[in-house]
Amino acid sequence: MESEQNLSGLFPEAKNPNAELTSEQKEKLEKADKLARQILEYARNTLFMNLRFMKNALGRCELVPYMGTVAADATCFYYYPPYILKQFEQNQNRITRTYLHMILHCIFQHQFISPYIRRPLWNLACDVAVENMIHELNLDSIDKSSESGQTQILRELQKNVKYMTAEKIYDYFLNQNLSEERAMEIGKLFEEDNHDVWYGAPDILGSLSSGQAFISKMKRKMTNPDSENDSFSEQEETRKMWQKLAQQMQTDLETFSKQAGSEAGNLMQNLRAINREKCNYENFLRKFSVRGEAMKIDTDSFDYNFYCYGRSIYEEAALIEPLEYKEVNRIREFVIAIDTSGSVAGKTVQKFIEKTYNILKEQESFFSKVNIHIIQCDTVIQEDKKITNQDEFDDYLKHMQLKGFGGTDFRPVFQYVDKLIQEKEFTNLKGMLYFTDGYGVFPEREPDYKTAFVFLDDDYNNYNVPVWAIRVILTTDDIMEK
Repeated sequence: MESEQNLSGLFPEAKNPNAELTSEQKEKLEKADKLARQILEYARNTLFMNLRFMKNALGRCELVPYMGTVAADATCFYYYPPYILKQFEQNQNRITRTYLHMILHCIFQHQFISPYIRRPLWNLACDVAVENMIHELNLDSIDKSSESGQTQILRELQKNVKYMTAEKIYDYFLNQNLSEERAMEIGKLFEEDNHDVWYGAPDILGSLSSGQAFISKMKRKMTNPDSENDSFSEQEETRKMWQKLAQQMQTDLETFSKQAGSEAGNLMQNLRAINREKCNYENFLRKFSVRGEAMKIDTDSFDYNFYCYGRSIYEEAALIEPLEYKEVNRIREFVIAIDTSGSVAGKTVQKFIEKTYNILKEQESFFSKVNIHIIQCDTVIQEDKKITNQDEFDDYLKHMQLKGFGGTDFRPVFQYVDKLIQEKEFTNLKGMLYFTDGYGVFPEREPDYKTAFVFLDDDYNNYNVPVWAIRVILTTDDIMEK
């Protein structure tokens, strides 16, 4: 096998991936590439033998040579042949660890990031989360020389971060005001791959046959007339693919691979985090809207041709005027039930009410007159506040006080609402939002109105609800964000 020092001389100082090479350089480069691909395939097969629950994920990325070290963008594994050969020459298990590191990034979709993310902190958080899982898996087939420098930092983080997911670690770094310079310094202890491809296209080595094949494939996609607007949809398809793979892994660990599951607590936490239901609370509230008439010009209720024709004949007088009312989806009647047991009491409850109110108001979801009941309950009904307009809602938020703080029983609220319906307090109740921590007794029968249990959960639990109920899971961050 050629040394890295000899192979690195194949490339010009400018590191131009498409530079012209001599026939001898091309031959050596192709040889290096062939060996590098064999090493990566060996690493993949080694992981397959040790981590059978990852079998569907390990071969998903295409191997593509590029000018860098190693990287993964959820579609391809990019590798620099001399780098692979050097690492393998120093330690045959090194590339196996790197391969595992990159595949975990893909499984947990670390590459799909917000444009507002602070990159150095996010890069570090992702690497720490992945390396923490690799520590726990404790595989004999991977290089462990880097773990000694990571141990102390991981111990300190575990004291302060309950769930070692990239998102939780990133939030901790933000709260600690960790500087980007310090993040990059710590990152050297955890870095296995280059994250630059997460933020931009890599420099493909088109001088290699495998690189040429990849570039040709990309050109065919770009010249496809249907591909102009496909970049976003393709990214979504890739995300969905990894989401499905993560769900399969979680199922496998929870059922067939119990031994692996017991040895991979952090892996399971990360899988639960990535697989948990995502909810757009604003869109969800629209499910509780009800049609009604609002005083609003309906520009869709008449023909503009007749309107313009009338104006041309009668000048100032229009032949057909628009209707002065329009049917819209707005909230008229519903119930907000609040579980005031000790586990969910505090500012979070008030923020939930305020967030619900603000979403409804921003969407113009209120009629001028509404019938909303905000019911506080633990094991008994503690308070029922009736809201009929926005002014009353504003006043309630200003003076709201929580009551109860006992146990949790969902049944009294349903019994109470059924009583209100019998007493004609509601004429067209659309639904109920029940905000809770999830631990209570559900009613045995389905009510006559839609019911959604909105669970407050930061611990990645999987709540079960009756088949007739809607399940919505929000975190404290979801509620607190503006």
